[in-house]
Amino acid sequence: MAHEVGTARATVRVRAPARLHFGFLDLHGGLGRRFGSVGLGLDAPGIDLTASRADGLTVTGGDGPGIAAECERVRTYAALAARHLGVPEAGAFHLAEVIPAHAGFGSGTQLALSVAAALAALHGAPFAPAAFADALDRGNRSGVGLAAFVTGGLIVDGGRDDTDAAPPVIARLPFPEAWRVVLLLDSGRTGVHGAEERRAFRELPRFPAAEAAEICRTVLMQVLPAAATADLPRFGAGITGIQRRIGDYFAPHQGGRYASAAVAAALADVEAAGIAGFGQSSWGPTGFALARDQDEAEALVASLRARHPDLACRIARGRNRGAEIG
Repeated sequence: MAHEVGTARATVRVRAPARLHFGFLDLHGGLGRRFGSVGLGLDAPGIDLTASRADGLTVTGGDGPGIAAECERVRTYAALAARHLGVPEAGAFHLAEVIPAHAGFGSGTQLALSVAAALAALHGAPFAPAAFADALDRGNRSGVGLAAFVTGGLIVDGGRDDTDAAPPVIARLPFPEAWRVVLLLDSGRTGVHGAEERRAFRELPRFPAAEAAEICRTVLMQVLPAAATADLPRFGAGITGIQRRIGDYFAPHQGGRYASAAVAAALADVEAAGIAGFGQSSWGPTGFALARDQDEAEALVASLRARHPDLACRIARGRNRGAEIG
């Protein structure tokens, strides 16, 4: 998604997707690239941002949870985007919907790209999401959020090398339309982020090369073929296997395989119910479970709400397109 120079718009609306991060491919890095990720664009939650021409910069928001804090981030990203694009730092921005911050959905990347795309459209300036993500140092470990904004779908990125280039997308498949993702949200916790995340990567021991090799084999020979053939049991089993390896590696810095004890308890019930695919997105605390269709997702949500009333449960679809800018 690269926007050419065009007519400046009076008003633009950007709707951008959240993403799930299923896990890293190679935290060892012995082949010259580190991290690498597999993840998925989601249809919900999402960002709904409107911007109109104005002489200065104003930011307003709706009444939803977390919107006030995200409005402050809009101001920060607008300043960075204006400098990057070479346009005035001007526009009337309104946030109607946001992605929960530090919950495992990649909210910062999606908001930053949304603000930059809106500002570019207001001024008729070209906008290349990858270049702006590099300027912001967004996607400094995972390229899934950037790819979710650009194309959506099930995404595998090839990790970072020793340059500043964004991780290349090496595979992108449509997520089967019938499948659903049940999201388990713990509003009482946030995932590891910022300085704490950087410290975790400094202090953790080097990831075993054999473990990285097994994850890569699982992605190439199980997860991607199962998505291509809509085989949810094999797909889910592959994702769960990756989750266990990555979750146990990060356990010292997030208090266990999962960051939220409440989510961990709910996922134990998911496993007991025979659901093949489940885990935690990124550093959490959001958990997820995969369902074969809407009916199975609704039944699972009803069961989880009854047993875990402290969690919010939401059904999402995979999103097979990128952000809408219009």
